[in-house]
Amino acid sequence: MTDVTLQKLTATRDWCRLELDACVDFWLAHGMDRENGGVYTCLDRTGEVYSTDKSVWMQGRCAWTFAHLCRLYGERPEWMEAAKSCLDFLEEHCINREAGGRLYFTVTAEGKPLRQRRYCFSEGFYAIANAEYYGLTGEVEHLERARRAYEMIHNLNNGLIEDPTGLGPKTIAETRSGYALGDPMIFLNIIGIMRRVDPANAEEYDRHARECTDRIVNWHYRPELGCTLESVNAQGEPELEYTAGRVVNPGHDIECSWFMMDEANYRGDKELHRTAEQIFRLAIEAGWDDEYDGLLYFIDALGKPTEAYEHDMKLWWPHNEIMIAASKAYRDTGDEYYLDWLLRTVDYCKEHFADPEFGEWYGYLRRDGLPTMPPTKGSTFKGPFHVPRALSMTERVLTELIGD
Repeated sequence: MTDVTLQKLTATRDWCRLELDACVDFWLAHGMDRENGGVYTCLDRTGEVYSTDKSVWMQGRCAWTFAHLCRLYGERPEWMEAAKSCLDFLEEHCINREAGGRLYFTVTAEGKPLRQRRYCFSEGFYAIANAEYYGLTGEVEHLERARRAYEMIHNLNNGLIEDPTGLGPKTIAETRSGYALGDPMIFLNIIGIMRRVDPANAEEYDRHARECTDRIVNWHYRPELGCTLESVNAQGEPELEYTAGRVVNPGHDIECSWFMMDEANYRGDKELHRTAEQIFRLAIEAGWDDEYDGLLYFIDALGKPTEAYEHDMKLWWPHNEIMIAASKAYRDTGDEYYLDWLLRTVDYCKEHFADPEFGEWYGYLRRDGLPTMPPTKGSTFKGPFHVPRALSMTERVLTELIGD
């Protein structure tokens, strides 16, 4: 490693540390609900709550984040308290016990149910939150909760049980059915966390992880199209005659790539790692905006118009995923290509997303890189998760590379 590279890595690592502190302080000061428990995530630029409805995804994600930070940097009372508050709120208010233990999507400030969705992501974030907390405390009830959610997700994703919500698939199954990339990629990440804290069931986790990577590689990864597709048909094949079959979410693909890198490293599977690297390369080269910089939110596999209104916006989380994936790929390969993308993305985030005045990052930018107005730091979908995850993971990888 040259002195210049070392200086760049050190400066980026130090910036990640400062941004992480500012991000964590922002959520602890403004997001935690001291009255009802849990976390508010609809916060404006200064941290003022602009909606008291609560995202169930974010209760799980917040609990995971603070437990994760404790694992990396040591337990702190305020972090443990935040994680426990969200876990307790989830358990008391966010489970639909009349629908087989499925979790709601949103609830009121006090925890009254508002929305139920068909997707398993609320259950996934509940699982990783309880698993990570179990890893810290050894409290078996949290592992048991995580295991119940894990089994439910696996069974629903594989059609082994009927969805107890009764919502049914997104499209009329007799007309069109298929598979979404989000299911195996998110489950792969859940598996990695579960397996770390629950090694007694490693054989089962290993088997399920192979099912996930096989689906991603054989169905969604389409090098002949130069992309990884968000959806395929029931036979695992592309259907390109309508827009939904051509959707590419570059941020999802990049997130998927580092989930796969982690799994490849666990297995010692160099071929899987190379495939993960290629998923990253295809996504960032197709999705990066050459005119304004930043990663586009959606693109079409054939370069045709997209139907998503927000397709050319710049959202916070895809750039977080670039940071994680690029740093891990650089660590694993030593290829300067990944370092260049890491530094380029960090420069973009410094200029456009980070807010040195109030802390945390803007969530939503226009294509030209200016925040949507009025600017927001949180929403139903943005809370204390992607930004602190990216900053902490990137900081850890760079510290490993720097060697101090």
